[in-house]
Amino acid sequence: MIGIPLGWAYSNFGEWVLHKHVLHGLGKHRRSFWSFHWHEHHQKSRRHDMVDDQYMRSLWTWSAKTKELVALAALALAHAPLLPVAPFFVGTVWACAVNYYRVHRRAHLDPAWAREHLPWHYDHHMGKDQNANWCVTHPFFDLVMGTRSEFLGVQPPAPPEALVVAPAHVA
Repeated sequence: MIGIPLGWAYSNFGEWVLHKHVLHGLGKHRRSFWSFHWHEHHQKSRRHDMVDDQYMRSLWTWSAKTKELVALAALALAHAPLLPVAPFFVGTVWACAVNYYRVHRRAHLDPAWAREHLPWHYDHHMGKDQNANWCVTHPFFDLVMGTRSEFLGVQPPAPPEALVVAPAHVA
């Protein structure tokens, strides 16, 4: 059972490391596979008050959404060999990967929800410094590593009715 809290902490640290060093580090180079994060996802989010319409696209298009899903599936698959010896750890890592996609997607389709439930992620995209607030699902490792910077409180609140995007089709 110790695998559950270890899997959660490992996953949160993984969010922090991968977001900071892969998605922002390697992702700033246009020729990198990871460039979708900085050059598509961040630009759309910044221009459209946190909304990234790629989350409304079909799963059968090669977009930032499908690249994110492929990366999460690859990470989940990479942990599969540990399943026989650490089932609770692996199960937690897999659950965290599903949760990551679920909350990240919702945050970019419903910014009012993100402001309330994931203010650290909202701050990551909409704050002055997009090179802070690396965690998405929970700010634990941002707090541990000293990279949590609050911007939400210094911005004027947006009217909630202007923030919600109702997807025509949710995949």
